[in-house]
Amino acid sequence: MSFLAWKEHGLVFASKVGTPLDPSHVRRHFRNAIKDAEGVDSSKWTPRELRHSFVSLLSDNGLPLEEISRLVGHSSTAVTEAVYRKQIRPVLQGGAVMMDHLFENTDN
Repeated sequence: MSFLAWKEHGLVFASKVGTPLDPSHVRRHFRNAIKDAEGVDSSKWTPRELRHSFVSLLSDNGLPLEEISRLVGHSSTAVTEAVYRKQIRPVLQGGAVMMDHLFENTDN
């Protein structure tokens, strides 16, 4: 391949000639890369699942929602909550448990 074919687009991830990646090619290469992973149906996975897994792992380990939101590049926690509601449930549930604990003895 000749370097004359390269077209600079300022991309971090680019095709062999510098142009934007085709999403279907990215999915195909990703699925090929994970096809031998045990317990994974590669036909149902896309690179997007990595992002959801990232949020889930952070949430499961107690990272505050604000930090998760910042790490995934959201401008507010509302976006993170709306998009990743299922994945952040442990963080929200942890907060609810803490509130219950704080107010459990207020009847006295």
